[in-house]
Amino acid sequence: MSAVRTHVVRPGELDQRETEAWRELRATSGAPANPFMEPEFTLAVARVRPAARVAVLREAGEPVGFFPYEKGPLGHGRAIGLGVSDCQGAVLRAGLDIGARDLLRGCGLAAWEFDNLEGGQRAFLADAAEESASPVIDVAEGYAAYEAVLRAQSPKFLKTTLAKERRLARQAGGTRFVFDERDPAALRTLMAWKSAQYRRTGRRDRFAREWISTLVHGLHTTRTPGCSGVLSVLYVAGRPVAAHFGLRSRTVLSCWFPAYDPAYAKFSPGLILHLRMAEAAAAAGIGMLDLGRGAAEYKDALKTGELRVYEGSSVRPGLRAGLYWLSREPGRRAHRYVRNRPRLAGYAQQTLNRVGRLRHGR
Repeated sequence: MSAVRTHVVRPGELDQRETEAWRELRATSGAPANPFMEPEFTLAVARVRPAARVAVLREAGEPVGFFPYEKGPLGHGRAIGLGVSDCQGAVLRAGLDIGARDLLRGCGLAAWEFDNLEGGQRAFLADAAEESASPVIDVAEGYAAYEAVLRAQSPKFLKTTLAKERRLARQAGGTRFVFDERDPAALRTLMAWKSAQYRRTGRRDRFAREWISTLVHGLHTTRTPGCSGVLSVLYVAGRPVAAHFGLRSRTVLSCWFPAYDPAYAKFSPGLILHLRMAEAAAAAGIGMLDLGRGAAEYKDALKTGELRVYEGSSVRPGLRAGLYWLSREPGRRAHRYVRNRPRLAGYAQQTLNRVGRLRHGR
């Protein structure tokens, strides 16, 4: 580390040479080209989160690493866009020998919290408290090959979903799918559905937080090879019945916000949408759809494999790190205890559903 120097800047202060170096380091990392790890996502977050920073690591004057983060009080850091970012970590030159404490020291951080740490992030993996699966759909060999996999591993699911798609088309006079919808009205419809779903299930409405809503609207108009917003919509008689907003690179579509109109629930429009997304993604040269961590029946039915992501925090010894631990770790441990016990997790979900029904007067 003696030859490596760290300089912290606001993301908007990165020059073109540095952002190109970031992209090049990411492209040669060997990791899936997840758009959350590209400079465009960090720049988008910085426009709505003033505490966003990037540590630029240099060796002999050349950029060899980038570490995006958000800095809070008492030196408590968090992953850029924590709470909505689905892939986190540092972008480092292969073989660069640097540890978490070195990175935190260079940033003036006492701790750094992550909830979707990318696999292969050696500097931080030792500090992970929990490992989770992030299901993926492999369409690298084309949609027909993917459908053949589904016929083998989930034949009933595929047959039922395709039958519902045909029935929906017959009853509604046809369906229309748009992979990359630019109409902002369709995005507003998706966000309204998602907000209602959050409230209905007793969860905090993410889109009620202005910075998240503004971030999504901004990413919808972002168009770069490494990170572009993609809004996919299933229409029936000109009316949207299911939609999804995510981010794509050349080869990865990171699934983010799916929702549908509950009036069409019997047709499973969300599942139909995901099959059409997989088909369109394969046609567009995308090889993988990352469904994101979190248990869900539809993910189990659609997936062909899994990536691993991690939750935890890296800390430097000291008083500030101790205060961070006291403020965060007990709650995280309690949450993990419940999540890892299916019966307790079921009770917790039932409670959230009851809270949602009470909020809606049901």
